[in-house]
Amino acid sequence: MAARTIVTVDDREPCAQVIPHLLARPDCEVIVRRLPLGDYQVGGRILIERKCWSDFVVSIIDGRLFSQACRMAASPLHGFLLLEGSEEDIAATAMTREAIQGALISVSVVLGIPVIRSRDAEESAKVILFAARQVASVISGAVMRSGKRPKSKRGVQLHILQGLPAVGPVRAARLLDKYGTVEAVLTANAEELICVPGIGKAAAARIRWAVSEVPTSYTARC
Repeated sequence: MAARTIVTVDDREPCAQVIPHLLARPDCEVIVRRLPLGDYQVGGRILIERKCWSDFVVSIIDGRLFSQACRMAASPLHGFLLLEGSEEDIAATAMTREAIQGALISVSVVLGIPVIRSRDAEESAKVILFAARQVASVISGAVMRSGKRPKSKRGVQLHILQGLPAVGPVRAARLLDKYGTVEAVLTANAEELICVPGIGKAAAARIRWAVSEVPTSYTARC
């Protein structure tokens, strides 16, 4: 008999509809408690932040998205963003398509957090369990990921910052020394970035272009 997958759900997770679909699976055990990060932890290996499209848009506006994504990128767990909903849900938001694409690019390309789509709560539950099986099969098959992931917190932070345009090892170290955290670097404006030795106007502009979630011309409806 296959081992049961343990899914820990944050007690603040707003989408309670996912839980019944998980409980309906005989190979899944659900635990509800407060999680320090993410909405779901699976098998002690996977961290999932689930957002419907309306919450995704609000998280861009209030700044939660980048804060959550930075913390996920620094986590030792395999993390991904699960976006739930249909094309109609996307169209119902007042945010421009370009602003949404910019945020998705920043999360996936700059911070390295995979983004996975699901249609509804039932499919979200399937994605969560499928991800658990995939990771378990890779580990049991002794398939190693290429490259080495930094183990220290500073190493992880530097690794994340080097994903920004115009930022190599030296600039990443100077940015981290100046601001202390990845989140502080990502929220610094161009004038503040220029104060870091080695960061000129062109480099500052490219960094701000990469991490700016919303163009200044958009109008949001909350």
